[in-house]
Amino acid sequence: MTAGMKSKLIVALDVDSFEQAAALVERLGDSVETYKVGSQLFTRVGPQMVEFLHAHSRRCFLDLKFHDIPNTVAKAIESAKALHVAMLTVHTIGGAEMLCAASGVPNHPLLLGVTVLTSIAGNVADEVVRRAKLAAECGLEGVVASPHEIKLIRQAVGDKIVIVTPGIRPAWAEAGDQKRMMTPAEAVAAGASYIVVGRPILAAPDPVAAAHRISAEMN
Repeated sequence: MTAGMKSKLIVALDVDSFEQAAALVERLGDSVETYKVGSQLFTRVGPQMVEFLHAHSRRCFLDLKFHDIPNTVAKAIESAKALHVAMLTVHTIGGAEMLCAASGVPNHPLLLGVTVLTSIAGNVADEVVRRAKLAAECGLEGVVASPHEIKLIRQAVGDKIVIVTPGIRPAWAEAGDQKRMMTPAEAVAAGASYIVVGRPILAAPDPVAAAHRISAEMN
């Protein structure tokens, strides 16, 4: 786990504006330590959102799934490093040369290789494991994978790799567009390092109560 990150809960700021995101961070207060900023919010707001999180003593997981030629990805990692994000993603589909270029950036944030998106249905376990092994071989510290493949990844690459898992829905929340889901407790029991939760908190009548409820389920 990354230094200083005490909670396994990461909240996805999948909203359309800085104002929405800032209001949510302020409302959640100390109940959430780390937030995921993805392409939806970062494309609209840019580094302002990362700076806001830092100003409020929160950590940023930058989820832009970098996938390009090796040199371009390495330069993107340098830019993310300058923003002092705690974690960021590259897509394993980019291949070994690209992944090695990413991990070769000195003092980079914790690098996570995206395996197969949780919106993909069907039997993808073999491909997820293959990509997780590639990520580990190329020096990445972790992967992003469905909770259903966690145990297989642990068997293939061991316990040291960080596994961040989206596709988390409490039993009391709607499934949404996720195809391969688990509850927070199930994911942690399977070996997830961190879980990413969006709508069950963002759309809750009381986001703070929802965050506390999910944290309690994990414990």
